[in-house]
Amino acid sequence: MEIKNMPEVMADIAVDLQDPNRMLISGLFRETAKDGSREREFLTYIPENTHNGQPCIVVAMPSRSNPGEVLEKTGLKAFADERKYLIHLVPAADNGWRLDGRDAMFLNTVYVAVNSRRYYVALQDNMFLLGLGDGADAAQQAAKNMASEWSGLITIGDLTLDLREDHSTAMQEQDQGSGELKIQAMRAQLPVWMFVSELSGANAGTAEYWRGENKNLPEPLSGQGADYIWMPSPVRAQSEINEEHIAEVRVTTGTTECIRQTLETAWSYIGLARRHRGIGKKFLRYNKDPLALGATLHTLEVNGMMRKWYEYVPETCTPDQSWPLVVVMHGRGGTAETFFEISCMSVVARERRFIAVFPEAGIYQQFQGGLRNILLWSGEYQGKPIDDIQFIRAMVDDVRARNKVDNGRIYACGQSSGGMMTDLLNNCASDLFTATASWSALRAPKRMNAEFPETKDPCPTMYIFGELDPLNASKTPDPEFPFNLTAEMKEQVLGKMKRYGLKLEDVQIWDDYPIHWAAFPNAQGVPMLVIGMVHNMAHANYPEESGISYDQYLCGFHKDADGALYWRGKKVIVPEQ
Repeated sequence: MEIKNMPEVMADIAVDLQDPNRMLISGLFRETAKDGSREREFLTYIPENTHNGQPCIVVAMPSRSNPGEVLEKTGLKAFADERKYLIHLVPAADNGWRLDGRDAMFLNTVYVAVNSRRYYVALQDNMFLLGLGDGADAAQQAAKNMASEWSGLITIGDLTLDLREDHSTAMQEQDQGSGELKIQAMRAQLPVWMFVSELSGANAGTAEYWRGENKNLPEPLSGQGADYIWMPSPVRAQSEINEEHIAEVRVTTGTTECIRQTLETAWSYIGLARRHRGIGKKFLRYNKDPLALGATLHTLEVNGMMRKWYEYVPETCTPDQSWPLVVVMHGRGGTAETFFEISCMSVVARERRFIAVFPEAGIYQQFQGGLRNILLWSGEYQGKPIDDIQFIRAMVDDVRARNKVDNGRIYACGQSSGGMMTDLLNNCASDLFTATASWSALRAPKRMNAEFPETKDPCPTMYIFGELDPLNASKTPDPEFPFNLTAEMKEQVLGKMKRYGLKLEDVQIWDDYPIHWAAFPNAQGVPMLVIGMVHNMAHANYPEESGISYDQYLCGFHKDADGALYWRGKKVIVPEQ
């Protein structure tokens, strides 16, 4: 199979506006990542018509193997072509895989390089490790040293290294240079499937290591192609938070050959896992496939670009009455599909009986000379701004044409770039939206590619961010404000207070761990602005924010047929500007 060089200038490749999130290149390509002080090569296989944000599998290849043969003979190419996944092939060093920690470090550095968005967009949420032959040892070592980042581990081959006896140095931090990705490696649970000749020696010791890390039950089960399945201990006695401990250890004996069926068997479990940022660390959860859970995919051409969204109408929302509508928007580089999973808003929609829609952002160019189709709200293409407000309005009209929507209960929420877009809608589409909840960001005019006229209708705001988030939280104490916000975010907060006649001295402060809250009510006591800072969280959101935002804030507001705003049945009086 031909190995190609990556294009020198990705910006030269035009975007297909009928499928804007499709990757701009396909085939087998050379890439490099740092191995100590030198650049070391790995290869990336991108199937045709693959979309940004799909799962990536980093493969520690057998020593002295040919990449093209590994792709073809192991079934990896056919596996990737069918699913449209990315495969990243990492050859061993000249003399084979080193077990002193250096090659494990390099595999984890490849993780960082893959997430750099130089030639395609990968997501931290769905990165997997696969070790083949003697590459199994290096993959096991890399997973141990950075278990908090990988979503799952598969090794096919007998091990020579017992992880219980491995004392190599873990990678503490990697930064791919743009500020996009910083990793603080730590121990964590990890779904593992090992294919070995027999469960003895280093194979047994490594399985025991992962059983301890995953807090597995002592007695194994069997089935689904595994001779041993150690299940996680029940955690419901400790937590009801929707961040599941799903890490099993599975072992299949009698085979060390990587064939297509072996991959299919392993992926039936390992492929279910996703790892998402949250409070303090990343958490494993089962993936939520929108279509499998009853959502429908819709498209609409707006200003020459085909736009898409997932629409979730729970069975509880019967057609005999009108229901609230919540628009849920992903962050930069994310997708509608992945945010359906990350936000868990579909669960809240089913339990609280409302319609949820998950739209996909327009595009922009993140780096000079870089690809032009990184998903971002209020982006641009070829120097022209993309009007995402027009898209959101058109989408809502389309949803209302097919469903009974309560026009007085239309809300918006989103994270990061989606939080900025949420706040843009708060300012510039408040005739449509009743209230909004922005996570990890408010509208930042300097980051927007166009200006829009403000609408006059009052639109209450909830704003939640992490105390370790550098986009939102400043390290400099603020003597006049309840939170140390960055200048950019504080400017937006003060603008909202002025717009709705709120006063700094009228703030109400309380703690509801892990969130420290501040509410700014108007003269009637209506909380027109509520801010929450999440303890020990960086630039992220966690599933409970969806329920908190809807239950504690959004659903408390509605508009009557004349467009007047109400808070829990009380009409809201907004001062004249």
